[in-house]
Amino acid sequence: MIYFDNAATTIHKPQAVIDAVTKAMSSLGNAGRGTHERTLDASRLVYEARKEIASFFHIQDARCVAFTLNATESLNTAIKGTLMTGDHCITTAMEHNSCLRPLYEMEGIGVELTVLPLHDDGAISLEELEEEIKENTRAIVASGASNVTGNCTDLAAIGAIAKRHGLLFIVDASQLAGCHDIDMERMGIDVLCFTGHKGLYGPQGTGGIVVRDGVVVMPFKTGGTGIRSFSKAHPMEMPAALEAGTLNAHGIAGLLEAVRFLEATGLENIRAREISLAKRFYEGVIAINGVLCYGDYSDWEKRVPIVSLNIFEEDAAIVSDCLEREYGIATRPGAHCAPLVHAAYGTIAQGMVRFSFSYFNTEEEVDEAIRAVEKIAADCAENPE
Repeated sequence: MIYFDNAATTIHKPQAVIDAVTKAMSSLGNAGRGTHERTLDASRLVYEARKEIASFFHIQDARCVAFTLNATESLNTAIKGTLMTGDHCITTAMEHNSCLRPLYEMEGIGVELTVLPLHDDGAISLEELEEEIKENTRAIVASGASNVTGNCTDLAAIGAIAKRHGLLFIVDASQLAGCHDIDMERMGIDVLCFTGHKGLYGPQGTGGIVVRDGVVVMPFKTGGTGIRSFSKAHPMEMPAALEAGTLNAHGIAGLLEAVRFLEATGLENIRAREISLAKRFYEGVIAINGVLCYGDYSDWEKRVPIVSLNIFEEDAAIVSDCLEREYGIATRPGAHCAPLVHAAYGTIAQGMVRFSFSYFNTEEEVDEAIRAVEKIAADCAENPE
């Protein structure tokens, strides 16, 4: 199979990631739950992972990193742990449901929500963002890149606006982490939510929330932490505040090696290869009769390796199914859990077919996908329904 669904999860992992998880499964105890050697091994590994991830996102204090199951849990924690009734929050129509649905829940309990529209280039207006700020505005929540169009958000510019107005800036880095360098300090990010199984090339069931020193996020869940066991209240110091229950140390072992792989290979090298493949595909399909690509492709430096398209008026699910059945190519059709993006592009009924590329894809696979799209488009032109 040719796998172009990396924005959902990367299938091809570095061998060191696989080896680390396998070893951890038979060697690690429960981190922070005792003093015997196996649990100390787990605690040491988790701490090393915290340090590696803090450095990766340019944060000095490893205690700012708390591990979660995925970006969805991180976003729920960040949103529900910072917003209260009477607050106002600004977000964008670019967001995934992992961000939108928690915000809609908060709206239901009295949080005022403003959703900035997408313009023709698939971007929001920074001027409109600043105009929406009110006295009770508490936070700005934005994704680093769209999981549908691949367009990036100017995080540094939004971070500067947030800082100027004394607002929290919460970022969904699901599609950005592992492709672009994320400097939380330079970009003014207060809370960064990430997942391990996409561009970071880690295992599923891993992710995290990085909270800038001085920012308080109330726990999303409470319970055992291995410390302050006789207190009725959940600890509020990081990272224990956001890590109730047993950590996925087996997965974190893989995530640690994944981040080390990114750093050893060089983020700029990984990005250059992924974007080269995406650009090769885009340039190959955009000239095909009946193919429409979505998003802004004028500056590849402001993109992640995603190309979403449609072929004439054909349902995206039918096209994606044909790609797999006839050509062995895996893609993602439909709404991509980003309903407001599809509303903006008028593709609610048709959906889109998303191709997303990884460091481990090849030029030959891309060329095969271009030929497949061309054949499907030719068939649709000959047999319109």
